[in-house]
Amino acid sequence: MAFSIKYFAVVILVILSPVTGTSIGVNYGQIADNLPPPEKVVPLVKSMGATRLKLYDADPRVLKAFANTNVEFIVSVGNEYLADMKDPAKAQAWVKTNVQAYLPATKITCIAVGNEVLTFNDTSLSNNLLPAMESVYAALVSLHLDKQVSVSTAHSLAILETSYPPSAGAFRRDLVDCITQVLDFHCKTGSYFQINAYPYFAYKANPKQVPLDYVLFQPNPGNVDPVTNLHYDNMLYAQIDAVHSALASIGYKNVCVQISETGWPSKGDGDEVGATPDNARKYNCNLIKLVSQKKGTPLRPNTNLNIYVFALFNENLKPGPTSERNYGLFKPDGSPSYPLGFAGINAVGTNSSSSSSPATGTGSSTSTSSSTPAWSSPDGYLSITSDSGRIQISLKSLVLRLHTVGLISLLFYQL
Repeated sequence: MAFSIKYFAVVILVILSPVTGTSIGVNYGQIADNLPPPEKVVPLVKSMGATRLKLYDADPRVLKAFANTNVEFIVSVGNEYLADMKDPAKAQAWVKTNVQAYLPATKITCIAVGNEVLTFNDTSLSNNLLPAMESVYAALVSLHLDKQVSVSTAHSLAILETSYPPSAGAFRRDLVDCITQVLDFHCKTGSYFQINAYPYFAYKANPKQVPLDYVLFQPNPGNVDPVTNLHYDNMLYAQIDAVHSALASIGYKNVCVQISETGWPSKGDGDEVGATPDNARKYNCNLIKLVSQKKGTPLRPNTNLNIYVFALFNENLKPGPTSERNYGLFKPDGSPSYPLGFAGINAVGTNSSSSSSPATGTGSSTSTSSSTPAWSSPDGYLSITSDSGRIQISLKSLVLRLHTVGLISLLFYQL
């Protein structure tokens, strides 16, 4: 395809700005035996413009590989370690080994203590959550790291008893006491209230009643909240605002919400309606576009969306239905699971010794589409591919620094 330099600059602006002009968060799960080694993942993450990653552990290989990359990390304490973290000495040892040892080269900004603990209906686990969070935070304070590293925990959306309409959002009555204590902790330490939200589950449970376009951010009539008269054209916004309403209903309207997981599977079992590559592409590409617009939800229009996409890779060892292993943006060889608007990396290979991380949460993604690999070296070339896969542009890595409209405008000016 031949095109003028001015048209070329337009393509840079249109395609790069949604991807690299915003702070994309991605969950990096590793419950698999075929993932590339972390040093091969670094250029992949750079190629998609992601600046934030969440681990479900504190894998030293990953934290070392991403040193001096400016990528921010959430590291995690698994549910199985909550009892240990109640002990101040063990909490401090964990923080020294898994956080302090990598700072400042690796930008660890948050420790997630446990994952979806309150919806396991395990009293002993729930009772350990807040003491573990407090103990980890105390360790950060004692090491003078509390100003740069926060402490949180991710909750399932199932902590809500009511989520529709969004204005009626309310927490489960049996969990209010626990949630209130956690919220007091967030207010004291200034950390985010993390929620894992999956519109896919609502669609899968009731595909005849939930419009597919509504959950995929496609054009649709939407719904109007009868109390606030706010219009919702996608389910994720409605879910987020239901959380905001639930927080406000118990006196915590100023606590900031972070969506620590959301995604869509590209493959599922016969009864997993909607788990297709095309639906996964629409959900994730439209989500990234929305995040790049730096707009909030109808209830909080001036608050930027703070979202982590699930997940970076398909994870072939995850238990459960097929969908659990097919949430990944990329396949283990580094190629996109479906057209994403950016390509994968060249011959990342696999690492059979790659260990499985003790993660909880949702799955990964396999797909039928393939794309031309992009990154063959950490500072090589960025290959930008349209959703249709028909346009591909290669640029020297210098162009990666053209992240703002101002810089690209300067390029226009010089033409």
